[in-house]
Amino acid sequence: MYLLLLIMFILLMISSFIMILSSILSKKTFYDREKNSPFECGFDPKNKSRLPFSIRFFLIAVIFLIFDVEIALMLPMTIIMNVSNFYSWFLITSYFLIILLMGLYYEWKFGALNWLNN
Repeated sequence: MYLLLLIMFILLMISSFIMILSSILSKKTFYDREKNSPFECGFDPKNKSRLPFSIRFFLIAVIFLIFDVEIALMLPMTIIMNVSNFYSWFLITSYFLIILLMGLYYEWKFGALNWLNN
């Protein structure tokens, strides 16, 4: 029991020593104002570095993720076609595709797929 605690203490001391040593050796010795600014080119920024996030971009990213998940769900359907009952496979696949097409129509109807602002 004491031997285990001694080994754990030694390992803790060695890892602490290595972390402190790497922290000391990795410190920058020369702090430059341009290197510490958000833009490393040396020019003063003309705008704020924090711009508001575009909701349009967020919507496009969410739609991309949805279509990506749909493809990940549709690919195994072709593999299991040979090992499952064709009638049940056809009903499940048709139901899945109808739901996807209804979602696509909904996004199209409300303008989520218009990439350009009219």
